[in-house]
Amino acid sequence: MPYKSLRHCLTDLERNGHLLRLSKELDPDLVIPEIHRRVFQADGPAVLYEKVKGSPFPAVSNLFGTLERSQFIFRDTLERVQGIIELKADPPAFLRTAAANPGRLFDVAKAGLTSLPKKVRTGPVLANETTIDQLPKIKCWPNDGGPFVLLPQVYTEDPLDPGILKSNLGMYRIQLAGNDYRPNKEIGLHYQIRRDIGIHHTNAIEKGEPLRVSIFVGGPPAHTFAAVMPLPEGLPEVAFAGALAGRRYRYALAEEILTPDTGRRTPHASVVSTDADFVITGTVTPGQTKPEGPFGDHLGYYSLAHDFPVLQVEHVYHRKDAVWPFTVVGRPPQEDTAFGHLIHEITGPMVPVSLPGVKEINAVDAAGVHPILLAIGSERYVPYQERQPQEILTIANAILGFGACSLAKYLIIAAGEDDPGLDTHDISRFLQHVLERVDWTRDLHFQTRTTIDTLDYSGTGLNEGSKVVIAAAGNKKRDLAREVPSDLPLPNGFKKPTVALPGILVLEAPRFTDATTASEHLAQLCATLESETTQATSKALAGFPLLLLVDDSVFTSRTLNNLLWTTFTRSNPSHDIHGLHSFTEHKHWGCRGSLIIDARLKPHHAPPLLEDPTVTAQVDQLGAPGGPLNGVI
Repeated sequence: MPYKSLRHCLTDLERNGHLLRLSKELDPDLVIPEIHRRVFQADGPAVLYEKVKGSPFPAVSNLFGTLERSQFIFRDTLERVQGIIELKADPPAFLRTAAANPGRLFDVAKAGLTSLPKKVRTGPVLANETTIDQLPKIKCWPNDGGPFVLLPQVYTEDPLDPGILKSNLGMYRIQLAGNDYRPNKEIGLHYQIRRDIGIHHTNAIEKGEPLRVSIFVGGPPAHTFAAVMPLPEGLPEVAFAGALAGRRYRYALAEEILTPDTGRRTPHASVVSTDADFVITGTVTPGQTKPEGPFGDHLGYYSLAHDFPVLQVEHVYHRKDAVWPFTVVGRPPQEDTAFGHLIHEITGPMVPVSLPGVKEINAVDAAGVHPILLAIGSERYVPYQERQPQEILTIANAILGFGACSLAKYLIIAAGEDDPGLDTHDISRFLQHVLERVDWTRDLHFQTRTTIDTLDYSGTGLNEGSKVVIAAAGNKKRDLAREVPSDLPLPNGFKKPTVALPGILVLEAPRFTDATTASEHLAQLCATLESETTQATSKALAGFPLLLLVDDSVFTSRTLNNLLWTTFTRSNPSHDIHGLHSFTEHKHWGCRGSLIIDARLKPHHAPPLLEDPTVTAQVDQLGAPGGPLNGVI
């Protein structure tokens, strides 16, 4: 159904049982976000908060909380948009398949027409103006630096090559208040490494002029989704938004509306999405930054306060029936998990086209997406010899140069020929497949002093860390152990060994206080496990190619998600990968025994996210018998 507005979508969701209204006035400071988290965890409906304390505007969350609801929202356009992506990525292949199905070609052509943005003179969002302090002040976690815009569509154009069809629409968080921001005059603009807005900002600085920025909130849900969609080169987000919405993306130039129309674009015109619920316009002055954060982020930790650009606010427009959409991020899974599922549904078939030899990729949501990628590739270089990693190493380099995959910290890649049924989304089986085949003397490939995700504090600094490729191909080399060795010797401070998965032994290690002490503890562990007098133990450890050092072995081993989150968000490959009987040969590091990953919290890591128990108790009451959330959470 082509939604003309967010309200139009909410009416449709309510009619079909996908929306819950809460009429009680609720506090956007921690309470509303915790309601959202609890409803999401219960696979509940979208929630409309009709009375938000401190704001005249209602709010809505959990729109995309389940893949089923996302598919429902885009039920009439999803297949057409998949066709556009296929056509853009590989025109000959698409036309070959479309020849056998002319109706699909017609649908894609129809979607192509709706992908053309439409310039208008006015629109609903320009009906009213407000101020920043009147917007719902959503603060999700106790130590957040202030309220944030949590589903923004941040619009910029390249100052060196402007135009809406060359624009960028991205989802970069916005801090509305707190820190040193001047109330109603300044807000924080946080964008991470490897984002198109960075190119626009760089070119504005080069020209010595402010970067004009528009922040759209709300509007048809397709507009929100477009802001997170990884698109083929040359396909702008506004075009994708129109195709997915089934309705052309309408935009206007604010100053042409507020002043007599000159018939041409003025240098200071702000682009506004006229179907949005809210639009904030302003400029970023070259060289001006202020501390932004902290913010509870999607890795499950606080991203700390750092200097980021400041937006000088000019106008805050809103439509008369405006609704403030938001989400909450934190340790996965959260609502953005559904974004990932939908993105995979749309783009998954195109991975082999974009990356020849790659059969599939899974950016593991449970570990925060960027910390670990799982991939399956082809290994065909030397078919007349026993298979070993060769082609998949070439493919791994291509993956690490492909879009946001370049931010991956761990890339684990396997040869699909070894098991045609292997699936990167069956993570437990995939890891066991790799651990049965990996050769730690050969199959570890590091990149040191490189870039990692801005939100990942396991590295050596902001955006700085390392990567490792683990490549496995060939015949099975070992059987994986499933029980803790009965005579496992451990030095003082190491305790509670548990088996997280076959082949993965988790050890509770002394608390990491400083690098020197940690090195001493690690040396003691390696010396104990490498001792020639413990041959029985060495034989038992042969079934555990991977040892993990953690703060809480019971927690880490309890679920697969705990294992993934702890291991890959708390380790920096160059610093935290060790091994039994390790060696360095011609600058290649490996080990002849078990690999060890130190996944303890370190002093430089950001703190994990924890709910406020007082707020949790309040939300518990809302879910008690007679409460508005009874039966929902």
